[in-house]
Amino acid sequence: MVTDRLSPLQVETPDMSTSTSDMLPVASDSASRSQRLRADGALALITSLWGITFVVVKDALGHGDPFTFLTLRFLVGAVVLTALAGRQVLTARNLRTGTMLGTCLFLAFALQTVGLATTTPSRSAFITGLCVLLVPLLSVVVYRRAPKFTSLLGVGLAAVGLYFFTQPEGGLTAGGLSRGDVLSLGCAVAYACHILLTERHAPKQGVMGLVAVQLWTVAALSAACLPFVERRLTWHPSLVGAVLLCGVLASALAISVQTWGQARTTAVRAALIYSLESVFAAVYSVALGYEVLGPREWMGGGLILSGVLMSEVGAVAWLWWRARAPAR
Repeated sequence: MVTDRLSPLQVETPDMSTSTSDMLPVASDSASRSQRLRADGALALITSLWGITFVVVKDALGHGDPFTFLTLRFLVGAVVLTALAGRQVLTARNLRTGTMLGTCLFLAFALQTVGLATTTPSRSAFITGLCVLLVPLLSVVVYRRAPKFTSLLGVGLAAVGLYFFTQPEGGLTAGGLSRGDVLSLGCAVAYACHILLTERHAPKQGVMGLVAVQLWTVAALSAACLPFVERRLTWHPSLVGAVLLCGVLASALAISVQTWGQARTTAVRAALIYSLESVFAAVYSVALGYEVLGPREWMGGGLILSGVLMSEVGAVAWLWWRARAPAR
C-alpha cells in the first residue's frame, strides 16, 4: 500500500516493513518478496484473462453498441459481487472510494471507445498503452515517490515494445494528433489514475464491497450515456456469452483480484504487468486464426516481456545484493 505523501522524494519500496536498523532483516525481506511475487502472479493471471476478452468483445459488438454492452457487462458484475459482499457495499469508505475508482474506470472505457471512431485501432492501442509510462510519472508528481531504477528500465523496454507491437500507422507524428488520439491519451491518463488510486486505497481484506461499488458506478455512468449515442441490441448467443464472461470473470473476479494484488505490490509493477494484455490478446487472436504476427510484432512482444522480467528479476537481484552487503 502507498503510505501518506512524504517529502522529500522517496524511492519506491513496495509493502515492506520499516526497520530502525540500516538493513531490513532477511526474513522480513523474504516474506515481503514472496507476498509481492504472489500478487504479481495474480495480476499476470487476470491480465491473460483480459487478453481473451479482446476477441470475445470483438464478436459481441457485432450485436450491440459499446455503451449498451458496457452497461450490461458491469451490471452483471455488480449484481454478482453485491450478492457476495452484502453489507460491505454500503460502508461509507467503500461508497466514497469505489465511486472515485469507478469514475476513473468508466472514463478509461468511454474515452477509448469514443476515440476509436476517429483514430486507428493501432494508434489507440499504443496511446492507451502509454499508461505504463504515465504511472511512474504520476507517482512522482502526486505521491512524491520515485520508482526503482530496475522498474524504470522495465517501463522503458515495455513502452518501446508497445510501439513495435501495435505499429501506429505512420508513427504518432503522421498527420498530427487527431481528436481520437487525444481521447485515447485521456483514456491512458484515466487508467493510470485508476492504477495509482487502487494501490493507495486497496484494502488488504474485504475487497469485494469496494469493487462492487466500482462496477455499479461504471454501469450507471454507461447507462447515462445511452440517450446520447446510437443504440442497437440483438440478443445473440455471442453477445450473451460475452456479457456473462466479461461481467463475472473479467470484471467482478478480475477487478477484485486486481484490487487484492495492488494492495501487495506497487502501481509501477502493476502497470508493467498490465502491458502484457496486448500480447495475450494477440496470442489468443493468432490461436483462433484471426491474425498472423510478423517479425515486428514478435520483437515488440519480446520487449514488453523483457520489461516485465527486468522489473521482477532486477528487484530480486537488488534485494539479494542488499541482504548480503556488509553492514556499515
